[in-house]
Amino acid sequence: MSELRHDPIQKRWVIIATGRSERPDSFSVEYADVGGEEDCPFCPGREHMTPPEIAAYREGDGGPDSEGWTVRVVPNKYPALRIEGELTRRGVGLYDQIAGIGAHEVVIEGPDHEGGIAGMDLAHATAVYHMLQERLRDLMLDGRFKYVLLFKNEGAPAGATLAHPHHQIIATPVTPKTVAMELNSAKEHYLRKERCLFCDIINQEIEAGDRVVTLTDHFVAFAPYASRSPFELFIAPRHHQHSFTDASPESLRGLAEIMQDVLGRLRNGLDHPPFNYVFHSSPNTDSEPKRPNHWATLKHDFHWHIEIVPRLTRMAGFEWGTGFYINPTPPEAAAQFLRTIDPRPGGKGSSLDEPTGRE
Repeated sequence: MSELRHDPIQKRWVIIATGRSERPDSFSVEYADVGGEEDCPFCPGREHMTPPEIAAYREGDGGPDSEGWTVRVVPNKYPALRIEGELTRRGVGLYDQIAGIGAHEVVIEGPDHEGGIAGMDLAHATAVYHMLQERLRDLMLDGRFKYVLLFKNEGAPAGATLAHPHHQIIATPVTPKTVAMELNSAKEHYLRKERCLFCDIINQEIEAGDRVVTLTDHFVAFAPYASRSPFELFIAPRHHQHSFTDASPESLRGLAEIMQDVLGRLRNGLDHPPFNYVFHSSPNTDSEPKRPNHWATLKHDFHWHIEIVPRLTRMAGFEWGTGFYINPTPPEAAAQFLRTIDPRPGGKGSSLDEPTGRE
């Protein structure tokens, strides 16, 4: 029987439609061409094909835009928002308009065209997250930007246009609606209970255990109670921390470990599915203009996290018309399946013969 579940963070309803469920090995995704290694501008030796780099980690004494890099950051060649210019705001009748000021950067994870977080060594993966943190800190110094989003698109169905592993960063002069809802929910919960909403959810999920996929000393990964789509995952620090900018070197290493684990489970269990993942960290409290006392409890009520959404289903008319999501795979079944998967490169699980939804 289907059921409706409510997400207390986004305050949205999700339909867990178990009667429409599919076995994990039944999901089939049509892959589109996102370009090969022969013409990839992110591969080493083609640094001239990207805009001038913003930052890089290099081995040796090479200068900017030279080879020998391990992680490299460049402006997006086709940016959604541009960093140059003055941030202006004006009314257009009943509407509002803001100049398209922001930042749009690409973090190239490594020189290997076929690599990626799940397959690289731990030190390299940790360096990728360290670079993301550095770029977040730097962009948050710009008072024009209210929010900075770190995200990754993997595969054409998830919006990737190049196959070479990379993250993207977009800074915006407004707080995105999805993040604003999380911030408001967290603040309301804290004012009512004097506790972090995310900490309450994390502690409850760890105690229950049936939706937990991986648990380490520093992080937890679980399938959310009201998952929007099959095999959606939520990764967060086990101990309260409101901003990714505050993560310690030890925590960044722990993040790399759990991301390698969960991405490896998705890769091996679901045959390299396309996916998106996003960091939700705290907004820029030093942006202008400021609202007095607006972020007074932010350090106590918000909790940074990562959301991973494999692109295994599509939105249709009902979803667009209502804002509801229909998920054919219960999160408990998704977590149970992923726990059986060996996350190492080439690893496999043993549960593909077991149904995870209907009999």
